[in-house]
Amino acid sequence: MKSIRVVAVLGLCLPVLAMAQANTPRVDQRQVNQEARIQQGVASGSLTPNETMRLENGQTHIQNLETKAKSDGVVTQQERHRLHHAQEAQSDRIYRQKHDLQHDYNHNGRNDHRPRRG
Repeated sequence: MKSIRVVAVLGLCLPVLAMAQANTPRVDQRQVNQEARIQQGVASGSLTPNETMRLENGQTHIQNLETKAKSDGVVTQQERHRLHHAQEAQSDRIYRQKHDLQHDYNHNGRNDHRPRRG
């Protein structure tokens, strides 16, 4: 009787533990933050439509990596490292694209020249 209870408790707890390991709140929050950075770049005109499309494709790639990592119910340390590395690379891309000399200030889909100072 006691062994049946133990098996029943384990049967209920193991799926919950597996799902707990498959949670990636840091990855999810970083995805949200990077998406916000991209949208801010679009709103300010510092990202052109082509740059935005490439960055959005990068975000999709990271989401696909996360989905694949979670597919078996456990995100291993190696999978977490790969996700972190992909997000670091994407963050660098976002920064570079927002700070290059290509801008679309008037949101017409064409590159605008940066206004000269002085």
